[in-house]
Amino acid sequence: MADTSHAPLRAQLQEERERLLAQLRKLGHGPDPDLTFDEGFADSSQVTAERGELEALTGTLSETLGEIETALHKLDEGTYGRCESCGGPIPEARLEAMPAARLCITCASKPR
Repeated sequence: MADTSHAPLRAQLQEERERLLAQLRKLGHGPDPDLTFDEGFADSSQVTAERGELEALTGTLSETLGEIETALHKLDEGTYGRCESCGGPIPEARLEAMPAARLCITCASKPR
């Protein structure tokens, strides 16, 4: 059963998830893309550059969306708020600042 003590964080994560999905749709990704490119545009290098920038942006947005969906799954499974590295609790202040945090501050600060 889901932990109701994290209800405000769940709502924040769900809101952010919807915002990211809407942004991805606007950028031409997802079920109903809104973005099109003028293939007849004279400066094809500009179109190519813009596509590259959009791909980088959508990659970042998709990665963030994945982190949020992982956090929502952890809420459902009852494992939200546990560090993926050491298994210890992630402080509430960190979760409030970064609801999709996967590591406690100690583990996040360790060199990779």
